[in-house]
Amino acid sequence: MTDTSADLVILGGGSGGYAAAFRAAELGLSVILIEKDKLGGTCLHRGCIPTKALLHAAEVADETRGAESVGVKAVFEGIDMAGVNKYKDGIVARLYKGLQGLAKAHKVTLVEGTGTFAGGTTVEVDVTRYTGKNVILATGSYSRSLPGLELGGRIIASEQALSLDYVPEKVVVLGGGVIGVEFASVWASFGTDVTIVEALPRLVPNEDEFASKQLERAFRKRKIAFKTGVRFTGAKQNDTGVSVSLESGETLEADLLLVAVGRGPNSAGHGYEEAGVRIDRGFVLTNDRLQTNLPNVYAVGDIVPGLQLAHRGFQQGIFVAEEIAGLAPRVIDEKGIPRVTYSHPEVASVGLTESQAKEKYGSDVTTFTYDLGGNGKSQILKTSGGVKLVKAPDGPVVGVHMVGDRVGELIGEAQLIYSWEAFPEDVAPLIHAHPTQTEALGEAFLALAGKPLHVHS
Repeated sequence: MTDTSADLVILGGGSGGYAAAFRAAELGLSVILIEKDKLGGTCLHRGCIPTKALLHAAEVADETRGAESVGVKAVFEGIDMAGVNKYKDGIVARLYKGLQGLAKAHKVTLVEGTGTFAGGTTVEVDVTRYTGKNVILATGSYSRSLPGLELGGRIIASEQALSLDYVPEKVVVLGGGVIGVEFASVWASFGTDVTIVEALPRLVPNEDEFASKQLERAFRKRKIAFKTGVRFTGAKQNDTGVSVSLESGETLEADLLLVAVGRGPNSAGHGYEEAGVRIDRGFVLTNDRLQTNLPNVYAVGDIVPGLQLAHRGFQQGIFVAEEIAGLAPRVIDEKGIPRVTYSHPEVASVGLTESQAKEKYGSDVTTFTYDLGGNGKSQILKTSGGVKLVKAPDGPVVGVHMVGDRVGELIGEAQLIYSWEAFPEDVAPLIHAHPTQTEALGEAFLALAGKPLHVHS
């Protein structure tokens, strides 16, 4: 077995791994990045990017159907999945090529192969040992299923849903979280009859209850069926369809069952436990500086307990690179990580929900909700929804929750407000361009500061 060394060895080339590699290289460290598949990981190739391409195609389909309502003559003739997939795959290919170019520009050594953490600060790939002064574990996540529910055939996960070459007539989506809601939204726009099954009492259950109610109201209008507070008990498939059984005794018939019950940490089979890395339910445990229990071994991204979001892994990768380089970066505030569900309408949030704020601060939490009905740009876009602010007693705004088309683009300002620990009086004087949807944030803060303008009582 041959030996190769560097300042930093990274196992996994997804959002967290490549961000750490690029930032470490910028800081003058030599970097070896090991990836068994393609640089960019799940997010670029099987997750965020291709999913959002489908969602944009779905938006165009909806806009075409509704063109007459704004005086534009257009005819919706259907969905060409070959064309949709060509558009989607072209975006992924361009971004992948760009990422490869960045790796080369940063002089990061890319190693293709399946790596095994061998303990110490060494990762083995085939017959080569790669040893760093530090190691980052960044092996990401996989699509989970439920006990007794085997993926295959007409029972699919998001990866298979992304590569369908036809529009199914009828789909049951198991799971009403981000992934399930986004695919349900796409298929409904494409003309599919969709039913979501969610065991918890509401859709997007990790969001503020306001957001769930707004999304559910919109989905009812779009004729997307959903059954909440009901558990799945089994599924049977044959050549013509799949039959889904619920705890209520109801049976749903469909062409496909999409299993969207979340993602599990991809930690098994990489030598972590054998090397002594502390693991809990498959997740690699770290301190707030992302150090594992082993010296000079860090972990980032979906294998670390918390939000499984590409931008979280990306920021963690930068953080660890700077930590290794001795820059002592500020610890990442997990509640300050923005969250977006890119359905129609979108759901975007940062900080605490109302219930989380009350749990932390008591019942004197203040909230205000601004309806997008008062926002000119939202009316132009023909979207409804709102902005909800959650304020600590005698303190700053600790949560911002938004529902409506394109509100994901507003989350940057919301994150700044949260991270700034801003009071309503701090934000109210800021000028928001007219007409924009950002005015909805401005109006909400004006109202919470005691000077409401475009607000109906």
